[in-house]
Amino acid sequence: MNLESFDDTGFFSLFDGTTLDGWSAEPRVYGTVFPGGPGVDEFFAKHGITPPESPEQHPAVWNVEDGAIVGRQGTPGYGGYLVSDAAFGDFELVLEARPDWPADTGIMVRRKFQDWTGFQVLLDHRECGGIGGFFGNGLASFSAVPFAVRSIKDAEGIVIGIQADDLATSKEPVTQEKIDRLSYAASVEDFLAVWKWDEWNEIRIRCVGALPVITTWINGLKIAQIDTSTIDVPNYDPQRVLEYLGPHGHIALEVHDNDAFFGDSRWGPGAQCRWRAVRIKPLD
Repeated sequence: MNLESFDDTGFFSLFDGTTLDGWSAEPRVYGTVFPGGPGVDEFFAKHGITPPESPEQHPAVWNVEDGAIVGRQGTPGYGGYLVSDAAFGDFELVLEARPDWPADTGIMVRRKFQDWTGFQVLLDHRECGGIGGFFGNGLASFSAVPFAVRSIKDAEGIVIGIQADDLATSKEPVTQEKIDRLSYAASVEDFLAVWKWDEWNEIRIRCVGALPVITTWINGLKIAQIDTSTIDVPNYDPQRVLEYLGPHGHIALEVHDNDAFFGDSRWGPGAQCRWRAVRIKPLD
């Protein structure tokens, strides 16, 4: 296992530690399945999925507590985003996260303003959740993940840590196809060796290129890398993605909504995710 050291010069803060200045809250409202494609609501209806009704009326709650951004569901079952007012092209982003269990969250990059479309770095801190991999919000819902995790429980059923997901019982197994979309994939064993349960973990994201190559590290361990110009999934058209998103976009933090498939195991009642030390270095 190779841990990397980094030159942290050239960064500036995106979070002042006391206010949400420079950020705007948006409800978790779905758009199209892919640029120019049908709406997600139409897709849900076709597959018998019932999304939360009127999500724009039930935004997530974002505030600052003890020097950290805290995100939670304002109305149980409904999510939202906290979006940077500034947009960025090529950059390196570093932040620290401390999610509850279960809390399905993530960091979006190249996100379109007031539009759910963009590339998401996953922080699915839940059963069969992927951490450090990628998902395409409004980008054909591609999933590219190196591994998934599940809980470790004590004799009383209290979650006390995480371990590798069990493919035989997983509700959302990591297939070889999902792994093969990555140009680099860490092992779950190496990840578990650096992840700090119920503590702060540093997440580093490098995003470079008009259709970016995105790389993630957690606590200095390289987790995953994807070339978004070569993703091969149905309805993912790289040129159309570039035309829709452009070479710049916003950063967004996520509070996920719940659904019939995962229910409260996606975002538990009263769960929170916390973020601090959010800083960025432009590379273009």
